[in-house]
Order: sequence, then C-alpha cells, then structure tokens
Amino acid sequence: MIKAASLSLDIDLLSYSHFLHQQGLKHRIVEESGQQSIYVEYDREVAFIQKSLESFLREQELLVQQRAESHQVSNQAQKIAYNLFVAFINSPATLSLILASILVAVITSLGSEVHRLNFLFYPLIATSSLGALFDDIVNLRIAAGTLTPMFLHFGELHLIFNMLWLWYFGRQLEAIQPIWMFILLVVVTSFVSNTTQYLAIEFNNFGGMSGVVYGLVGYTWVIHSLMPRSYLLINTNMFIFFVVALVLMEIVASSWIATAAHVGGLISGLIIGVVAVLFYRAILKRDE
Repeated sequence: MIKAASLSLDIDLLSYSHFLHQQGLKHRIVEESGQQSIYVEYDREVAFIQKSLESFLREQELLVQQRAESHQVSNQAQKIAYNLFVAFINSPATLSLILASILVAVITSLGSEVHRLNFLFYPLIATSSLGALFDDIVNLRIAAGTLTPMFLHFGELHLIFNMLWLWYFGRQLEAIQPIWMFILLVVVTSFVSNTTQYLAIEFNNFGGMSGVVYGLVGYTWVIHSLMPRSYLLINTNMFIFFVVALVLMEIVASSWIATAAHVGGLISGLIIGVVAVLFYRAILKRDE
C-alpha cells in the first residue's frame, strides 16, 4: 500500500476514516515512528486523501474553536449567575427593585410603549384634598398605585442613572441595617416623592426611581454624618453634588424632570435619617 499522509497522534481520525469508508476508499491507518499514517492502494487516491484531509483538519480546528468559545460563554454565564446569586443574598431588596425596573423598561420599551403598563401610573385622585388621598390609602383603594410610578423609566439614561445610584446606596444600607428598615425607607420615600410630584403638577404623567434615589442620598448622608462608624460611602461633597444637580436640572430641564419628586424624596430621606439615628441612640442605646 502507498502512504498518503502522516499526522500527529493527537488528531482523532475516526470520523475521517468513516468518511473514507463512505466513499468506498480502502485504506489503513497505522501508528509508526510516533505518528499515525494513512495508507491507500493506488497512487490516484493519494491526491484525494491529501485534499480531503486538508478540509477535514480545517473543520476539526473550527470545531475546537467553537467548543472553546462555547465553553467560555458557558463559564461567563455561570459567573454572571453566581454573581447575581451572591448579590441577591447580600442585597435582596435592592436587586429586586433593579430587576423589576429593568423588566418594566423592557415591557414598555423604555417608556415609549408605557400604555402597556398604565396601571403603574399614580392613580388619579382629587388633588385638592389630602384628607381624601389618605382616606383612600387607608382603605387600600390606591395604596399600591402611590408607589408603582418608581418602576417607570423614560429612556436609557433615566434608567441607567437611577439603577446605578440605587445599587450604590441600596447595597450599602442593606449591609448595615435590617432589610425591613430599608424596605420601609423605600416605601416612604417613594410615596412622598410620587405624591409630592402628583400634587405639584396635578397630573400623573411621571415616573422613575429618582425620588427614591434622592431619599437614599439624604438618608445615607444623615447616617454617615451622625453615625460615622457606619462607614457608608458618602460625604458632604457628594451630598452637595446631588443638591446642585437637582438645582441645575430644575433650571435647565424643568419641563422634563420631576423636580418635586426629587425634592420630596430628598427631604423625606433626611427626616427618616434623623428618626433612625434617634431610634438607634434612644431606643437601642447605640452610638455608632
């Protein structure tokens, strides 16, 4: 028989051998001198072997590359899933708020198809009477609706800005206090910011987590200032940045920005922060 080709021993020629059998080509693959050699019966078959073997090796190389890429993607997906799991264990409330906001953004096409989730808007009520508002809330007729506007976002920057700051402050606060305190903080700041905005413009065409974010800013700054051993990552300069940004947004884009929601959230966060400090010092006897 005639030797048509020699290859390294680490190349699996089993599928290639099956291919040659399908072509009706008699051959032998033997190991010799540290290599595997392909033998055929006739000279005319040598050229066929060399050409088809070249294509086979290219396909094998492509398969190896695809498997490596698939393995890499799988590893990345596993890493992302693991990181999400760890994030959820450490900051379940914050991550749940972020995921809910992203889901709403996807369903509403970042606010361009907001009619799909109209029920998330602040409920239309008699704006002239705060008493009627609180009566409806106590009777649970509109309670949830006063909070749900925080999940609505209009555009990529609106969503990204709010989610980044929500994660920045939320995970810090969940790490140093019980989860019920953080949830209560979000509920109160959301209610105050949304209700303030609704009463200010007397309409419900607004949304976003900005009021809650500003509430977290105010709350975090108070805790950091009065209980420095909380080690929260905020300082007076950062707090001033948020206040200046709020003023600039009102000056430059007041018609696009829910300023009242920002202010309501910030003030409520500051007040809750003071209450929390008093609670820790007077009730829990902790000065940290």
